[in-house]
Amino acid sequence: MSLDRRQFIARSALGLAALSASDVRADKASPKSLRLGLVTYNWGKDWDLPTIIKNCETTQFAGVELRSTHQHQVEITLNSKQREHVRKQFADSNVTLVGLGSACEYHAIDSAELNKNIEETKQFVKLCSDVGGSGVKVRPNGLPAGRPVEKTLEQIGRSLNEVGRFAAEYGVQIRVEVHGKGTTEIAHMKTIMDIADHPNVAVCWNCNPQDLHGEGLAHNYNLLKDRMGTIHIHDLRNNHYPWDELFPMLLDTDAKSFTGWTLIEEGTVPKELLPAMKENRIRWEELTG
Repeated sequence: MSLDRRQFIARSALGLAALSASDVRADKASPKSLRLGLVTYNWGKDWDLPTIIKNCETTQFAGVELRSTHQHQVEITLNSKQREHVRKQFADSNVTLVGLGSACEYHAIDSAELNKNIEETKQFVKLCSDVGGSGVKVRPNGLPAGRPVEKTLEQIGRSLNEVGRFAAEYGVQIRVEVHGKGTTEIAHMKTIMDIADHPNVAVCWNCNPQDLHGEGLAHNYNLLKDRMGTIHIHDLRNNHYPWDELFPMLLDTDAKSFTGWTLIEEGTVPKELLPAMKENRIRWEELTG
């Protein structure tokens, strides 16, 4: 009995030590696996939902962010039956509905306009939850003249906290696109995100030319790295953006908010869109190793 007891204690100690080591490894977050998806900003804007799903499956795009106001018509006006139909189409496919791309923004001086955008965001959150998405993309969209910049940034940040708290109740992430004249400057985005400190509010990195301003891409990315949610990339077949510098940083991003989704959002539509998507898939695989 004594020997058995000593063996039990020794084995228990070893087990606890192994668990402790495991806990330490678990606490140190590992980089997320990156996934390739599409934003239907211009690529796919004229496709209905079955076509989007089919074309993403054909080109091995794993997910999609559906832009509001486009042909697929996934809008806040959908009734419950229509929402369930959208959810089912994705559930029956190999394509993930990453989220919804709204045009909601919070810089307006007019309080009625600001409140309209906040309430519309909440409607998109409900829609996103109903159709099975995980996040709603919103944006700052400029710095109005006649008001101090700091006041506008604070208003945007506080508005994001309000919609972020609301969206958390539905399990939907608020993703703030780095967007708008003036607000694309990373220093301003950092100020916005410092004010918008709700953990359900994350950054949608947009791969803008302004990312290279000042001390450069690595410095600017690191200012927002801990709040990263999704990434909007562009056509990877050119070097208009330093993709070889960006992707190693994405692979090293371990923010709790980071989804790992890298979503192509491109303005110019090629004549042959599906071949362009396939070529981007090949380039993406090279960049992600």
